[in-house]
Amino acid sequence: MTTPEVSELPEIKESEPVLETSDNSFSFEIEKRLNGLGRAGIIHTPHGDIHTPAFMCVGTRGEVPFVSMEDLHEIGAQAMLSNGYHLRNASEDIAAQGGLAQWSGWSGPTLTDSGGFQVMSLGSGMGKVVAMENQENLTNTPHRERLAHVTEDGIRFWDPVIEREDFIGPRESMEIQCRIGADIHMAFDELTSLADDYDYNKEALARTERWAQTSLEVHRQHRDDLGYRQSLYGVLQGGRWEDLRRATARKLGAMDFDGYGLGGAFLKDDLGEILRWCSEELPEDKPRHLLGLSHPDDILVGISMGADTFDCVAPTREARHGRVYSLDGPVNLGPWKDSDRLIDDECDCATCRAGWTRGQLRELWKSRQDKEKLYQYFHLASVHNLRFILRLMEQARVAILDGTFEEFKESFLQRYYGKTGSSGT
Repeated sequence: MTTPEVSELPEIKESEPVLETSDNSFSFEIEKRLNGLGRAGIIHTPHGDIHTPAFMCVGTRGEVPFVSMEDLHEIGAQAMLSNGYHLRNASEDIAAQGGLAQWSGWSGPTLTDSGGFQVMSLGSGMGKVVAMENQENLTNTPHRERLAHVTEDGIRFWDPVIEREDFIGPRESMEIQCRIGADIHMAFDELTSLADDYDYNKEALARTERWAQTSLEVHRQHRDDLGYRQSLYGVLQGGRWEDLRRATARKLGAMDFDGYGLGGAFLKDDLGEILRWCSEELPEDKPRHLLGLSHPDDILVGISMGADTFDCVAPTREARHGRVYSLDGPVNLGPWKDSDRLIDDECDCATCRAGWTRGQLRELWKSRQDKEKLYQYFHLASVHNLRFILRLMEQARVAILDGTFEEFKESFLQRYYGKTGSSGT
């Protein structure tokens, strides 16, 4: 095998900054609806438009690991999601530089999560876990020292990085996010787990709804602080119970949110039903963001059930673990030593256009003692995986617009998973 030289890699063009919308505000327009709940549309933000359905690349701390801002533009990324918890201690510096888009160098639309998931995950000793795949250990979660404690006002937690106690509630989260200055923020919520029963989910949901009102009130005070209108999504919880999901969708749907985040821990097979319950109750004219999922079947079910945007760390995280995507299913690089086969013959990312083979990428991935080679692999594989998901979104959007989405979905799933249908259908 011949390894492509750096000089042989396709030149990445300098991307032009995304122009701000003329009215410096947030709005959503629906271009075409499916027969069910799905739709294609455009989210207008102060830093540019997002054509939906769309995937937001995750730059937790304001940058996507091993992927430059130029790379993101080259692969067709439309928006970046960062995290309020991880950026909270840098929020004043971010505000001083004009907000996340300028501070990060991304220049396009941005979204921040509230940080509630990250804070709650510190309480894993209480069973605060997310398990999409199966029902094992729902009531026998391994216990360790609790680092997070839920109170009526928010969550008090021990930060293992800075080694001190800290606190985040809806007020703090809104103040942090408004200093960070993304175009879209998420209200502060309590994430429950698959181990939590109906009564606890009902209690936590009532608390999340009270926090939603506080989030709205505090957000209104600070949403214009950086000179452009920052928007706020309410976050729906309610576990796997239809009455809780529908009731909170109606309640939050009547509040003055700009859009909605669909969150929670639920089994993979329940995803479609839960999203349907939420979307049937939420206002049709506001966008919906499915938090933290990116597997193709989850995305396609999400689109069918009314989700407009998505995010997840999986494409880059799985790349770093030697797992790359192809139209014929995910590829674990371990068995592909000396292989001359491309990752995906039909992929248009820079990695595939340059001719990198599975064997060459495996060799780089196995170079654990040579950081330069290993980091080169992280870059090449991350660019590929992100482009794969972004291309899926582009194709799904085109299929909605030309009226062939169901055929596209079934064809894609048949090839990728070797089956028809998907979770929730």
